[in-house]
Amino acid sequence: MNKVLDINRRHFLAAGATAAAAAPPAGQIRMGVIGAGSRGRYLMNYYRDEPDVQFGGVCDVYEPHLEAGLSIAKGSARAYRNHKALLDDKSIGAVIIATPDHWHARMLLDAVAAGKDAYVEKPLCNTPAEGVAILEAVGRSDRIVQVGMQRRSYDLFLKAREVVARGELGQISMVRSWWLDNVQRLSTKKLEGPLDWKQFQGSAPSHAPDPLRYFEWRRFTDYSGGPVTDICPHVMDGITMLMGAGYPAAVNATAAPVRTEKVDTPETVVVAVEYPVGFLAVFSLNYNAMKYKQENDQLTQLDGEKARLDIGREQFAVYQKGQEATPVESMRSAQGFQHSVRLHVRNFLECVRTRRQPSAPVEIGFQAALVGQMANESLRLGRKVKWNRERKRLES
Repeated sequence: MNKVLDINRRHFLAAGATAAAAAPPAGQIRMGVIGAGSRGRYLMNYYRDEPDVQFGGVCDVYEPHLEAGLSIAKGSARAYRNHKALLDDKSIGAVIIATPDHWHARMLLDAVAAGKDAYVEKPLCNTPAEGVAILEAVGRSDRIVQVGMQRRSYDLFLKAREVVARGELGQISMVRSWWLDNVQRLSTKKLEGPLDWKQFQGSAPSHAPDPLRYFEWRRFTDYSGGPVTDICPHVMDGITMLMGAGYPAAVNATAAPVRTEKVDTPETVVVAVEYPVGFLAVFSLNYNAMKYKQENDQLTQLDGEKARLDIGREQFAVYQKGQEATPVESMRSAQGFQHSVRLHVRNFLECVRTRRQPSAPVEIGFQAALVGQMANESLRLGRKVKWNRERKRLES
């Protein structure tokens, strides 16, 4: 893999360069971006729309992504090819971390140590031990950290939480949820520019450079927990938000054989989660399903003794006993699911200014990430695993 960096390319600095920019004007938040792949650039577009945000730096180990990120950032954003160099930039007060999962914990810990606030994509961490380390480090600091689980800021879920809190559903002993997609076709992309393969791998086991591993990193256990840890944080955080729950007590999971060639993470998984507050959440993930429109590809059903609440991406409905065909209450989000990201970004920026806790702080992020990690451990062991909250570790 070509690691030679062309220092004469437009906008770029040599790797490891640090900024000497002046402090941003009062009220302005100068941000750095660590990871300018598809999700990083998606988030950048939301931040760019906010009037008091300026991008001070963009970091990526793949040159085409770095160039694309700089194009969105515009202005005086500097190029970095190592996240620690970006974190050394004293003019940057907050960072977006949107890298492959196996880098989230290390980069967040480094950002907090460097005095930066952070918006980190889910999952917060790749292992329970990483999650515990993050809780301790952020707890000792005064940094604001928002985990990218936007349902916490979404008007649809906030309103549905009010419905549940009023007790209209009665006692809820089970919550059922599913997510359907079809992702058997893997990327056939080729590298179109220099990639620092060693930096990409980081702490992961060493492999020869491979475009498939780079572009499909979510499907390999070296870099991610697979679809279950990619999706579980969103679904389980929505459930715990609606139910007022916290850490899982135990998780049991089963999976169909891996059907997609060349990857090592299952696409079809059923996860049963026991919560200490007295309900069971059952989540079914099927990535070998028919492809649905996005607004129809997921659903969560809260089965109360008096009524049931169904909630998806765009709307919720409440069905009472004896009136299963017609909802007695419903809501469709006026601006839709994508607007939840804008609301989540704005919540983070407001908390950076006010120093209040954001909608999805690190403890919330860890609770959600833990379920997927426990599911994978259950699959590995072939039995139920438990979370010992006092000892902060898994048990089986």
